[in-house]
Amino acid sequence: MAKKLKIKTHKGAAKRFKKTKSGKFLRSKAFKRHILSSKTTKRKRQLRGSVTVSDGDSAKLERMLPY
Repeated sequence: MAKKLKIKTHKGAAKRFKKTKSGKFLRSKAFKRHILSSKTTKRKRQLRGSVTVSDGDSAKLERMLPY
């Protein structure tokens, strides 16, 4: 009987994305790392928190984060 291969987790994706109970993926918003002095307080405040990944990209993440 052939042995079933295990899939390795993509470590880069594992550090950036989180899987929810319903199976969706969460990501943090971009543009909040550096050069923050030129950005308004409102803009920085709206960049807080996390957002769900689009359906097109979640198919790729399913393969990268199987477990």
